[in-house]
Amino acid sequence: MVQELVIAIVAAASAGALYTAAAAKVVKQYERGVVLRLGRLRDDVRGPGFTMVLPGIERLRKVNMQIVTMPVPAQDGITRDNVTVRVDAVIYFKVVDAASAVIQVEDYRFAVSQMAQTSLRSIIGKSDLDDLLSNREKLNQGLELMIDSPAVGWGVQIDRVEIKDVSLPETMKRSMARQAEADRERRARVINADAELQASKKLAEAAKEMSSQPAALQLRLLQTVVAVAAEKNSTLVLPFPVELLRFLERAQQPAQQPQLEQQPAQQPQLEQQPAQQPQLAQQPAEQPSARQQVAPPQTGQPQRAAQGQRPAQAQPRPRPRPQPPSSGASAPTPSPPPVPAPPNAVPARPSRPKPLARH
Repeated sequence: MVQELVIAIVAAASAGALYTAAAAKVVKQYERGVVLRLGRLRDDVRGPGFTMVLPGIERLRKVNMQIVTMPVPAQDGITRDNVTVRVDAVIYFKVVDAASAVIQVEDYRFAVSQMAQTSLRSIIGKSDLDDLLSNREKLNQGLELMIDSPAVGWGVQIDRVEIKDVSLPETMKRSMARQAEADRERRARVINADAELQASKKLAEAAKEMSSQPAALQLRLLQTVVAVAAEKNSTLVLPFPVELLRFLERAQQPAQQPQLEQQPAQQPQLEQQPAQQPQLAQQPAEQPSARQQVAPPQTGQPQRAAQGQRPAQAQPRPRPRPQPPSSGASAPTPSPPPVPAPPNAVPARPSRPKPLARH
């Protein structure tokens, strides 16, 4: 009897030890335990530490409450300005309600991953390329809001979403590089022009100050010579004084003034030339009269005498000598004498009137 009683006690102790081992559960600090008794959710969520469940009746599921870092696979999409890009991101989330994470969704990790991928594609289609490259903070906030709205019912809180990388085609990279280079060149030219403007203003002020004091210009010239001579080179600097140029410029001005004064005095002589043109125009009209004075030859001896002797040439008229002008009265300008017609000139024939046509 005693032996059987000892065996029964040992068997009961062994069964109790096995039951205790099956019922004893340890929940870690970063976990929470959700108990299902016969498939029904218990209201109390087991905290960290040692806890007991009924083996075969209750089932304990542990939920991690730490922040989970999940990479979002790269997604290919077309932006609003029709540029093909490849974008990947990373998402940070944690479980705030362990019961909802177990009851509301089968696998909250997989659900959050799929929701992040679809939201990322939607954000790519609604944004421009410039926003993806330079305005990522706004896109991150919009992506976080799109993922967080359905995840609240799963007991999951989205802490942060970051767009990690944006891959562009090679042609687009070259175009952006040319654009950036042109922008840099434009800014460099503007800065250079602004510097030249400021330098010109300062140089104008310095020249104004030096013009009042000629010694300052000489000192500045000597300072330039010293600066050039400090370098060990074969450059020879010969300063040319500016005052010498000003002296030459002033010396040329009096020589130009008499020439300018003589030009108005020569204008009346040029004006008298048109007055002589009518007299020259009358010369052809006088040629027939000189030709008509020669008598035709007669028959007989007078004709032979006319053939043996040359016709007398018309002697030119003596030119009247100009008289000195009397005091108190201006002398009239003498008109030039008429030019005699040459003896061999052919008289101009008078034009005959054309007969009227008879009808």
